[in-house]
Amino acid sequence: MKNMTIDEVIEKYGIPLHILKEYESWGLCGEVRKVMDTWAYDDSDLERLSMIMTLHEIGFNNEEVENYMRLLMEGASTEGVRVKMLNQKRDSTLDEIHFKEKQLDTMDYLRNEMRK
Repeated sequence: MKNMTIDEVIEKYGIPLHILKEYESWGLCGEVRKVMDTWAYDDSDLERLSMIMTLHEIGFNNEEVENYMRLLMEGASTEGVRVKMLNQKRDSTLDEIHFKEKQLDTMDYLRNEMRK
């Protein structure tokens, strides 16, 4: 695939501009090249951007995303640390789900009490 400009990436993949700027600011875009005063993204950049978006979608904050991406780019030797990060996020998400379930149970109880 040919290199894409920032506008082409935004349009084709729906990657928000702030994600692209964040990615560039981390210095993780070694493959991104300046072509005629605009960034040019290649396939490997798009794969990394996809991972960044996925991490944001599952609840990672900017600092966590940057840390994860730096580890990812270091290679397979960091897999254990990355799995630990994902497990911690998963545990946190499960805690949130359980809390919400308790809230729903309480709401249902109150609704049932009002119906009596």
